[in-house]
Amino acid sequence: MKLYNTASKKLETFKPISDGIVKVYTCGPTVYSSPHIGNFASYIYWDLLVRTLIANGYKVNRVMNMTDVGHLVSDGDDGEDKLEKGARKENKTVWEVADYYINEFMDSFHALNLLEPEKICRATDYVEEVKAAVDAMTANGFTYETSDGIYFDVAKFPDYAKFAGLDLDKLKAGARVEFSDEKHGAADFAVWKFIKPGEKHAMRWDYLGRPGYPGWHIECSTIIDAELGEPIDIHTGGIDHIPVHHTNEIAQTYAISGKPLANYWLHCNFINIDGERIAKSTGNIYTLADLAERGFAPLDYKLWVLQGHYQGDRNFTFGGLDAAKNRRLNWRNRIALELQKPQKTNREFFKKVLEALDNNLNSAEAFAIIDNTAEISLDDWRDIDSLFGLGLIDSVQDISKEDKALISEREKARAAKDWAKSDDIRHELEIKGITIKDTPDGSIWQYLK
Repeated sequence: MKLYNTASKKLETFKPISDGIVKVYTCGPTVYSSPHIGNFASYIYWDLLVRTLIANGYKVNRVMNMTDVGHLVSDGDDGEDKLEKGARKENKTVWEVADYYINEFMDSFHALNLLEPEKICRATDYVEEVKAAVDAMTANGFTYETSDGIYFDVAKFPDYAKFAGLDLDKLKAGARVEFSDEKHGAADFAVWKFIKPGEKHAMRWDYLGRPGYPGWHIECSTIIDAELGEPIDIHTGGIDHIPVHHTNEIAQTYAISGKPLANYWLHCNFINIDGERIAKSTGNIYTLADLAERGFAPLDYKLWVLQGHYQGDRNFTFGGLDAAKNRRLNWRNRIALELQKPQKTNREFFKKVLEALDNNLNSAEAFAIIDNTAEISLDDWRDIDSLFGLGLIDSVQDISKEDKALISEREKARAAKDWAKSDDIRHELEIKGITIKDTPDGSIWQYLK
């Protein structure tokens, strides 16, 4: 199995730390608003990663966080906490906002038939561990205190710029003075934020004799240490995490334990909609519920995502989604056809599909193999479903005895050239969502949608 490792900037043969077990960490959502379809693309890709590892015989131990504190609107160290902003907007407590959007996220997660991680961790459940981590970094000489928080001193970690290929001199030259007057360096980042006197912040914990809350980046390092231990095998996220969030995670973990955080780093690209980046200003934010209103199932979208590569540039259109929906319908009808004839199993076929995925999760190539294989047995379709989680087998059921009797009655009507009765029965079946295809070997049924 080969994977593109962001750390080495090359395709590498995957070798787990422990035989048979793979430790995976997925950067989860910040739960302050409804997730849009672009947010879910990464979780679809990483679901494919986990399913491919399992198909290769590995046991996967995966952890995903839920950011319910500390993620500021700038993604840096200034501005308002996103949970605080969401709570004010909806006139709810931050805890109510977090609970609501965690539940909404997980509902969509399950609707996409994504394998749930072995453990899902809320950042607020690890505050004491965060304090201990900051203590360790401070004891090791990596932090300093300002009026608004405890900051990581990037200059103390010489390899800070290596992972993302950062130009720290350029970053320093472009730093905004109003946010850096107490910082030693422009790239330094907060591992703990103090709440200033008179400042309202619903989430607060006492640390160093003052109320405050964790920085965003520290939660992932802390959760990984607590739940998986370093180094882990694979760390996943979006390309936007590379220059700041994941770079900071690497620095923090080194400062705490002197260990590398992960051996393999996988990053997926963004999804644009109609050629534009997803943003409120362009009005192109769609949720799974929005797609459902247009007649698309969550698994139609999942198939659309998997038609492309996780590292590739993707452009979502409803025309493209409609094509994915039709592809999934075609696959379901191929399964329906297999229900109506004797079975054969072709293990060489499935081997080719898995080989495509073992080549850096090349699901597009795997899909082409499926499309270009004339006959696929029910057993092989079940294996395909275990690889992609598209709900194909579960959505295909044999038709009822009554419907089969109607098909037999229609065949008799056709033999008697009673075309009117034949058409009436066809129409009756179509109302039930079943269409009839006449072949030299007899009539077969398929789904209309």
